[in-house]
Amino acid sequence: MNNPEIYVMNNKIRWNSQPLDMWRTKYASGKFIDLDGHLTHYVDKGEGHPVILLHGWFHDSQMWNKNINVIAQEFKVYAIDLWGFGYSTREIMDWGYQLYAHQLEAFIEKLGIKQASLVGQSFGAGISILFCTQHPEMVSKLALVSPAGLPNSSSLGETELQRALKQLVLNDEESRRLLLETMFIHDSGSISEDWFHELTRFHEIEGTNEVLLGNLKNNFFDGLSREIEELGEIDVPTLLIWGLHDKSINPERGIKMHRILKNSQLEIFKKSAHCANYEEPEKFNRIIMRFLKKDHHC
Repeated sequence: MNNPEIYVMNNKIRWNSQPLDMWRTKYASGKFIDLDGHLTHYVDKGEGHPVILLHGWFHDSQMWNKNINVIAQEFKVYAIDLWGFGYSTREIMDWGYQLYAHQLEAFIEKLGIKQASLVGQSFGAGISILFCTQHPEMVSKLALVSPAGLPNSSSLGETELQRALKQLVLNDEESRRLLLETMFIHDSGSISEDWFHELTRFHEIEGTNEVLLGNLKNNFFDGLSREIEELGEIDVPTLLIWGLHDKSINPERGIKMHRILKNSQLEIFKKSAHCANYEEPEKFNRIIMRFLKKDHHC
């Protein structure tokens, strides 16, 4: 058994240090599925038409904890840990939308899902957009929370962002809190100690920093302009949700995307930043359920 002194310093877990298998055993609450030789961790709940939840960068499937039980009251819900995140594989890969669209396709095919609604946040929404343009027959509806994809001028100062990312490399807690407070959460007072450690627990797994920074280095988040134009020609009902105070992806991108996507509706959450689904969960759950249930017999 591994000596815990290797992984703990001053009674605190070291970031990017814990063996993946050990952390899976201790904390993974879902199931595992082998996709092309790579393990994917996912949580599934409920019965009915499939709904697949795709988290954003910095997060894992737990980001849907305030939403999944409500959606599962009338749908079969799957919350996936994308490769490199949560308790899924950490193998070094060519990080990008195409890789994750392939993971999603393999997941759907392995479980025998014919058609699903996709709910994605930030770059998880970008994955949903690309997948829908490649496999429109497999997607019944799209719900996109502060979706990445369009060229974006962040309202977060470059110096502040660079500082946070530099600190992330140094494995400190301050950098993670700074990213949450400046990029993701409007009300920083809502970040309790318990919630912070639940959110960042998978960051303690060895190799996670390399994944987070590898995704950033490949710089693919804003590269879906052509696909979004294509999506505008596909008749897939689309819900766009944006936080009014989003400093990561400017809400103006939501207005532009809404104009491009002819069969879309746009909802602005006035008390949220980048993660409206857990900053205003009651409102989000009400709107997402109304959208998913419309013209669909559960």
